[in-house]
Amino acid sequence: MSQAFLRLACRTPSLRASSSIPRVVRSSARSFSGSCVVRSDVQPTSLDTFTDEEQMLRESVARFAQEVIAPKVREMDEAEMMDPELIKALFEQGLMGIETSADHGGAESSFTSAIIAIEELAKVDPSVSVMCDVHNTLVNTVLRKYGTKEQQEKWLPLLSESQLGSFCLSESASGSDAFALQTRAVKDGNDYVINGSKMWITNSYEADIFLIFANVDPSKGYKGITCFIATKDMGIQIAKKEQKLGIRASSTCALSLDDLRVPAENIIGGEGKGYKIAIEILNEGRIGIAAQMLGLAQGAFAKAVPYTFERKQFGQAVGTFQGLSFQQARAACEIEAARLLTYNAARRKEEGKSFVREAAMAKLVASEVAQKVSGAAIEWAGGVGFTRETGIEKYWRDSKIGAIYEGTSNIQLQTIAKFIQKEYS
Repeated sequence: MSQAFLRLACRTPSLRASSSIPRVVRSSARSFSGSCVVRSDVQPTSLDTFTDEEQMLRESVARFAQEVIAPKVREMDEAEMMDPELIKALFEQGLMGIETSADHGGAESSFTSAIIAIEELAKVDPSVSVMCDVHNTLVNTVLRKYGTKEQQEKWLPLLSESQLGSFCLSESASGSDAFALQTRAVKDGNDYVINGSKMWITNSYEADIFLIFANVDPSKGYKGITCFIATKDMGIQIAKKEQKLGIRASSTCALSLDDLRVPAENIIGGEGKGYKIAIEILNEGRIGIAAQMLGLAQGAFAKAVPYTFERKQFGQAVGTFQGLSFQQARAACEIEAARLLTYNAARRKEEGKSFVREAAMAKLVASEVAQKVSGAAIEWAGGVGFTRETGIEKYWRDSKIGAIYEGTSNIQLQTIAKFIQKEYS
């Protein structure tokens, strides 16, 4: 699928209420009230309703994942390295600029389309999915929402067509407490000189473009945090590439920023606005992680369940035994619940409604479901599921990170609890 096709296939307006005037219908004698009944011309739809363009995108990404990514999954996992040709293919397919405007080389599609792509990629390889997720929902979104016209014209075409992006917020002493970061930026003429280090930075080994959060005025606390855009050739150093339990092909590195000189024109959103950018973007990003975990759970389910109907014991397929069939039925329910939470959050975000609580719920539940279903899938396949040959065990390894990055499960619970307290206390 060409990028030009994706641009046409993925223009996906969200499901919004019609702007037409509702019809007023006189109620009959049998109605509960004698007042007029206001009826809208727009009928409610299920959360499983997608536009033709969104469905085309889902089918195209699913086909790409099976034909291009699937043959590389085990090799990349064993090597703990993303295939450069695969990164190139993602750009060629238009999957690295899903929401970016066509004028900037993107597909000019919807947020839900990005969520669909992340979900479908995760069904085959969560490592590829998170690379695409961070690039689209964090890096590209920061430039689209907060970048100046000049910054967008300079950076978005590169991010849409050829250069991978990385989001650099976390540090050794600032994980869940992200605003405790110690990296400093000092003004020097028309530049800022940045010194510090970053940890747990996704995409950083392969990335060319980095969004770096640093404090320009520690006396202001978190209000001194500023977002800079920089390139690797400015002097960003990979200090250590982490060896991880899961999502091994997705790079996670520690970065050294030693006298990194960045032009003042590379500040995004204004000096001291970095904290606002980080909060808002991570809320959106959590929906992306929910989609990744949703796809992961579905991928594990789809790999393990067919085997249970091929494997026979005591004269029948093991999947027909009540104990196992009930486990699979419950897993299917939990996957569906995660799906509804994820797409509800995505649609609310698209429609301009509040979505912070819904995003936290989606990420929390989807990460729990992913871990539970992928773990059960290993057991459903028995000894075969425990081997690396089937790829089922990889889903479980990959699932563990869902409860950690872009806000731990406890952070999600804290967010949800605050909404409850606000409503009821």
